[in-house]
Amino acid sequence: MDYSDDTSMSDDLCLANARLVLPDQVLTGAITIEQGVITEIAEGDHRPGGSVDCDGDFVMPGLVELHTDNLERHMEPRPEVDWPHLPALIAHDAELASVGITTVFDALRAGSIHSGKGRYIDYARAVADELLAARAQGVFKISHFLHLRAEICSETLLEELARFTPDDRVGIVSLMDHTPGQRQFRDLTALRTYVAKKRGMDDNDFAEHVANLKRLQAQFGDKHEKGAVAEAKRLGAVLASHDDTTRDHVARSQENGAGFAEFPTTREAAQACRDRDIAVMMGAPNVIRGGSHSGNVAAMELAQADLLDILSSDYVPGGLLMSAFRIADVWGDLPRAIATVTRTPAIAARLPDRGSLQTGLRGDVLRVNNNQGTPVLRGVWAKGARIA
Repeated sequence: MDYSDDTSMSDDLCLANARLVLPDQVLTGAITIEQGVITEIAEGDHRPGGSVDCDGDFVMPGLVELHTDNLERHMEPRPEVDWPHLPALIAHDAELASVGITTVFDALRAGSIHSGKGRYIDYARAVADELLAARAQGVFKISHFLHLRAEICSETLLEELARFTPDDRVGIVSLMDHTPGQRQFRDLTALRTYVAKKRGMDDNDFAEHVANLKRLQAQFGDKHEKGAVAEAKRLGAVLASHDDTTRDHVARSQENGAGFAEFPTTREAAQACRDRDIAVMMGAPNVIRGGSHSGNVAAMELAQADLLDILSSDYVPGGLLMSAFRIADVWGDLPRAIATVTRTPAIAARLPDRGSLQTGLRGDVLRVNNNQGTPVLRGVWAKGARIA
């Protein structure tokens, strides 16, 4: 996979009189970035000439986002409304920069259904081409990689995955089995509410959609799962499981070689992941809302049980930093909580060059003021360049 940088480098930067969130402590000091790389971390409240006085604000690593559907929201701002892709990509990139995300794995669905109101068209390869071209032209503020959501219940998954190459910056392939009646949609009420709003389905349409998904799973499930695992290896991507619910699901994820588990739906599955050294990722909206919108396990319950490793903004980019501060209140450990949105996802995605305030790593940093428990961004830098 191509891990070269997206973003340009700025002149040297020094952020001083800051509370630096280091991997294992918070200390008052200054951080210096030269040629896009952290070169010095110095303790004390001194303010070198030309430095930015942070006035005691936190300075922490830029956020690393492994799974966001935000790009799709910009491309289809309303159901059946197609927005021009380059403006959508630019708006998506700017939004992520504005909330402190400096590295993103943009989630694109692979696998299509070509009939009925539940149809999904093939779009991942075309959008990936536009995204990679925009990146090559220096359009983006932050670092972009691809996350292919491999839909098991589809007709064309393997054909679509075959169109990608190891040069396409595909960092993650996740196995998505949205067969109704299991995993995320054990309760069909949540699925009915979602598709009725998204696709305008009535009861007959919904029943037909459910039957079609079950048919597709029966016809293609095993073949698509094995094929997607092989494709992830071919692309050099990390494999992720999705919506594991039982210990058996987790055991199969381990057999497939999953590096982390996206949104396990039960505490049982999260515990099984911990037992098998599979990192657990939960959604920031789940943390902030106090529970899952699908009726699955609460992220905060897993945090309190020490079963949470990574947070993802999922469908609300602005929730990522806020959720880390919420978790910090539970754990009483800000560095550990910030690691769930920086260092730990970077490690899971095999990006060892970012995610921590350490000399030699990328100068992706945030300046954050904690306003009565709500983090307020006061500056975002990517490789030392101010982007928000």
